[in-house]
Amino acid sequence: MATAYHNLSDYDSQSIPDASNMCFGIVVAEWNPEITDALLKGAVTTLEKHGALPENIHVKTVPGSFELIYGAHQMTKRGEYDAIIILGSVIRGETPHFDYICQGVTYGIAKLNASNEIPIIYGLLTTENMEQAKDRSGGKLGNKGDECAIDAIKMAKF
Repeated sequence: MATAYHNLSDYDSQSIPDASNMCFGIVVAEWNPEITDALLKGAVTTLEKHGALPENIHVKTVPGSFELIYGAHQMTKRGEYDAIIILGSVIRGETPHFDYICQGVTYGIAKLNASNEIPIIYGLLTTENMEQAKDRSGGKLGNKGDECAIDAIKMAKF
């Protein structure tokens, strides 16, 4: 469903499993911190709302979105997480860099999901401009971090 027709923060809270016995890893990119900090806040708040204990939410930062792959891979090796969330923001510029980063991260996370026993939740915003990124990181279209947290809880229970 297109985000324009769906608020990323809307969900039926009654349908979400209890996360009190779950442990989550979050890898967040430092690039575009206005956006990624808001995504992280949304994810952590939502995980805690559904019972995750603060000490069971482990956050690591990486310089940019491409490094999310490595960060998530390192977290899978620890063997202590029920799900891992990656959070980043890539905003289209004047060069093909946007396409290469978005495709690379998508491929890398898909490969990790296919080869690991725990789900890795894709929270990379790929937007045309800063306004779209703000709309999806706590603005008028909700917060992708909220959605990723819900996905992580559901997939951990899967």
